[in-house]
Amino acid sequence: MTSSIRIRIRRSRRAALAVALGSVLALTATACGDDGSGGAGDKGNEGSGKGTITFWDNNGGVRTDVWKQIIADFQNKYPDIKVDYVGVPAASVQSKYDTAIQGGGLPDVGGVGTAMLAEVAAQGALEPLDDRISGSPLNGKLNATFLEGVKAAGGDGRTYTVPTSANNGTLWYRTDLFRAAELDPPTTWTNFYKAAGRLTDKGRNAFGYTIRGGEGSIAQALDAMYGQSGITSFWNGDETTVNDPKNVAALEKYVGLYKKDTPSADVNNDFTKMVAQWDSGTIGMLSHNLGSYADHQKALKGRFRGVPNPTLDDGTRVQVSNPVDGLALFRSSKNKAAAWKFIEFAASHASNSRWNRNAGQVPANTEAVRDAWVQSSEPTKLAAEALNGSSTKIVQLPYYLPDWNTISKSDNEPNFQKVLLGKLSAKEFLDTLADQLNAAQADWKKNRR
Repeated sequence: MTSSIRIRIRRSRRAALAVALGSVLALTATACGDDGSGGAGDKGNEGSGKGTITFWDNNGGVRTDVWKQIIADFQNKYPDIKVDYVGVPAASVQSKYDTAIQGGGLPDVGGVGTAMLAEVAAQGALEPLDDRISGSPLNGKLNATFLEGVKAAGGDGRTYTVPTSANNGTLWYRTDLFRAAELDPPTTWTNFYKAAGRLTDKGRNAFGYTIRGGEGSIAQALDAMYGQSGITSFWNGDETTVNDPKNVAALEKYVGLYKKDTPSADVNNDFTKMVAQWDSGTIGMLSHNLGSYADHQKALKGRFRGVPNPTLDDGTRVQVSNPVDGLALFRSSKNKAAAWKFIEFAASHASNSRWNRNAGQVPANTEAVRDAWVQSSEPTKLAAEALNGSSTKIVQLPYYLPDWNTISKSDNEPNFQKVLLGKLSAKEFLDTLADQLNAAQADWKKNRR
């Protein structure tokens, strides 16, 4: 199927989706009105500031224990407010929100990260929070980079979720292997490629790097591309920069590692397989994020280190934006005053520090990020410094595009595998990706008018 045919099909699918969504929202508004059913058409009200509120955890089962601790502390401070906790698995939370928007039953507060923010906000389900933040103790206490990412993801420049944490791309490397090979840490791309070659010895089943070829491969490839090319914006006007010649050259160099300095099994590896392979083998480097620290510590017991993604030789670090997690206030809430108190409490210094220490992520609260546990956890400390550093340039990914998840996952992960296998050139891959992104951007702008 040619690229032009795929784009026409995509546009037709988007048009049909827009019509269907408009019909659903119209029916929802008519059916729900202000009857308390909690659909997107329900405007809700401030309420008494007391009573019961419902909170949906968007990573239920993983962070349930720490959320229950925070809720207990909140209820001790505000005994007139009861929080009903609902843990929703990350894999199903977006569909659960969509179902509740259409049929009612939305929570008062819910975890909404930037990856799904645009879709939820576009359906009118979220309360803009700019005025609440400006009049809150949180004003000036939230990471400016995280706030920028949240506003960009919302699609209209407003703040629809209070940022609570962010992950960061991390290059994990085996300090014992680097020491034995007398290699400098892979803090620059020059050192990274040098180490990838030096640490590879296929006869001993030793490799310099493990590349992500399975699920989740696109974000990692984009990070490597922009990090090497030094391009600092995802868009040049209304045209994406993903297929800029500098990015094409960077991707060619990056995928050139496959099977030369990486295991051949990498073509199918998602993060779980990739992390397990690194922890149990003799591979020099792994690109993942802060979330795998506990796995490495258990398997390697200090024989590793995690640093932010490499810099250019002049010290400039360019990286793509990582999803920012946050707490949203739903427009249909009948007790917004109480719900907002909970959001303020959860994003405050003590609660935000507790949650992020449990998750191993970078706190959004600027007081929490200075806590001792962050300073003593080198990967988290370095990630926080990178995210706040003046030499770091963040390329904001277009989370606001309704098609972003489809384009960056199901549409192009199989194509990236073809690039690794030599069945598709890096330029062909990026040109196809650019065509899809440019069409999605054009449709998004058209629908905003």
